[in-house]
Amino acid sequence: MRALKYILIFTICLASFSCKVNYSFTGITETPETFQVNFFQNNADLIEPGLDQLFTNALQDLIVNQTSANLVNSGGEVIYEGEIVEYRISPMTATAENTAAQNRLTISVNVRYINTKDEEKDFEKRFSFFYDYGANDQLTGSIKDTAFEEILERLTQDILNASLADW
Repeated sequence: MRALKYILIFTICLASFSCKVNYSFTGITETPETFQVNFFQNNADLIEPGLDQLFTNALQDLIVNQTSANLVNSGGEVIYEGEIVEYRISPMTATAENTAAQNRLTISVNVRYINTKDEEKDFEKRFSFFYDYGANDQLTGSIKDTAFEEILERLTQDILNASLADW
């Protein structure tokens, strides 16, 4: 009886150590060893200076922070490339005097994702997000910083989810 008890404990321990569960708060189940983010040129009709570098850095930072993949300059297992294709400010809601009550900043990015290990996962897709702000406010200083932060956070997270998360 005592031997059976030890065999049972040994079997349970062996089973628990041999099982591996991939669990992630981000939904990312497979992480490449290396990734590369090529510079995202700003090809929008309206050019915001520095936005191209901000976006490229934001995408690199998010992938570094949410995966175990290493950033490389070339030869990445997965490659992100593309361009900023839209930077637009448009009036959103009107007041009783037929003036804008809110403006909307929209930024869109065209992304080409290349998976060198599995080309069936490759895609080219447009990602877009916006930020609304008061019509009497200027898109400068802290309003611009907040807008860029929210838009870039959403865009980069959507790109990461589309490329590395298996839903």
